[in-house]
Amino acid sequence: MGRTYWRTVSLVTLWQVAASVCYYTVFAATPFFRDAFDLSRFTVGFVVTALTLGYAVWLLPVGALVDRFGEWRTLVVGLVGLSAGALMVAGAPTYALLLAAAFFLGSTYATAIPGTNKAVYDNIPAGRQNLAMGIKQVGVTAGSGVSSLLVTGLAAVLFWQAGFLVAAGLGLVVAVVFALAYRGVGDGGAAEYPDFRALARNRPYRVLVAAGFFLGAALFTTTGYTVLYVSESVGTSVAFGGVVLALVQLSGSVGRLVGGWLSDNLPGEPRTRIGAVLVVQAVAGAALFAVVGRAGSPWSAAVAFAALGFFVLGNTGVYYSYMATLVTAEEMGGATAGGQLALVGGSVVAPPAFGYLADAVGYRASWWLLGAGTAVAAGLLVYGVRIEPPVDEPAMQE
Repeated sequence: MGRTYWRTVSLVTLWQVAASVCYYTVFAATPFFRDAFDLSRFTVGFVVTALTLGYAVWLLPVGALVDRFGEWRTLVVGLVGLSAGALMVAGAPTYALLLAAAFFLGSTYATAIPGTNKAVYDNIPAGRQNLAMGIKQVGVTAGSGVSSLLVTGLAAVLFWQAGFLVAAGLGLVVAVVFALAYRGVGDGGAAEYPDFRALARNRPYRVLVAAGFFLGAALFTTTGYTVLYVSESVGTSVAFGGVVLALVQLSGSVGRLVGGWLSDNLPGEPRTRIGAVLVVQAVAGAALFAVVGRAGSPWSAAVAFAALGFFVLGNTGVYYSYMATLVTAEEMGGATAGGQLALVGGSVVAPPAFGYLADAVGYRASWWLLGAGTAVAAGLLVYGVRIEPPVDEPAMQE
């Protein structure tokens, strides 16, 4: 692997870390939102929903813009917007303005997955793309882990908004570095807007998108309620809850690396082997939600959440690698946006439902809900792997 490979992967991963630090501050701050704005578990869920709804609304337009204008422009503008969004959340004086700020922050994060995925598939040669995707996706969990420690740690010694201010500053610095250092073959204006109708006719892609709804519900709701659950139900401090969330993200990073390595190195045709890895991750995640719901001590909760993170947060790199076996390289920006829209769609619906069950019945029922959805995703994936995609030259090849 040459210098160009590592330069591209390093810059894209650095961008993803900074973007995720800004975006995931909201997930780590749910206990502080509850105290500052006198919220129930149910209304806390709507903060996460506003964040992910902004993300969902802009995913398809941004996917088209990435394919049309290239990733360099969209990623630079997106990271500046993320920094501004983090500042807006920190300064929100009312619950309504908090929801509006969260929506804006989520909207700017819509540049992340389409832009960084296009950077990988346009600049990394076949045979190395799965590992590059795994490394890049570690930026998501690494950034989220950093944000959880920033928000909960600085709140203990300063004030709860301090982590947001640091995240915004980091985002602006990395935006300048990326703007000056990144050079990708994907920049340019020759690409056409993606044909979303053609993607809709791609049957295995539709099945993957349906599974993505449930995978996204599990992923985003887990990160949104980990700190709150550990502090309230297990009976620890918010700072310890932040450490558990960081541990979830760390194990998720390991899961993404392992998943990427297995996707590159297991024998067999790419679509089949990568799909099998994703099925195993979904099945294991479904089982571990039941384990998390029964955790009764701080250390058992930490271990259970770490295992859950390995599979539930560790599957996104494989999710996109599998997607790349179903669509062409020219469709990858739009297909990524559609796939991410499915993930985020689950996260729009699931957090309030999770919070409502936690208020009305208890947290155990909430975790079982996520486990049932993940089991449905596993079933859809088993079905989808058996369907041949209607493309001769997919983005992911041997």
